[in-house]
Amino acid sequence: MSRVGKLPVSVPQGVDVKIVDDQITVKGANGSLSRVINPLVTVQVDGGKVQVAPVNETAEADAMSGTMRALLANMVNGVSKGFERKLNLVGVGFRAQAQGQKLNLQIGFSHPVVKEMPAGITVTTPTQTEILVKGADRQVVGQVAAEIRAFRPPEPYKGKGIRYADERVVLKETKKK
Repeated sequence: MSRVGKLPVSVPQGVDVKIVDDQITVKGANGSLSRVINPLVTVQVDGGKVQVAPVNETAEADAMSGTMRALLANMVNGVSKGFERKLNLVGVGFRAQAQGQKLNLQIGFSHPVVKEMPAGITVTTPTQTEILVKGADRQVVGQVAAEIRAFRPPEPYKGKGIRYADERVVLKETKKK
């Protein structure tokens, strides 16, 4: 059995985990998340712990038990604490402005770029060059941040563009005569 799959997921106070048929639902302060349980694993909730085990001894069931356990841990963490991704704008005149569920970007194009946020995701701009994407679902937060970055990824010569806060852009040397 996988090492990750053996560890139980501890459920903090204020988080409710329910299993109905093949669906697991986790409710907490930041909302509710649900996921279909893979038929290769069994999930048991006892008290403040959730245990995931493979149905049989195949390698696929073993791998899926670790994956399902990690997904459940992310769901529990998301509804209790939440996830966030920080992006920085690098470039002269590059600005971001959050307007409700929309993100308005001026990133060097002749027109502003407007990105509509999906349900459950909030976007804030602490400064004009910082974007903070928050939500309970880790996958959706990462996907929205990747879509925002894709509008203008960092270019390799000056480093201008939208980058993650922890991203290091390696700059190329310019052509010599």
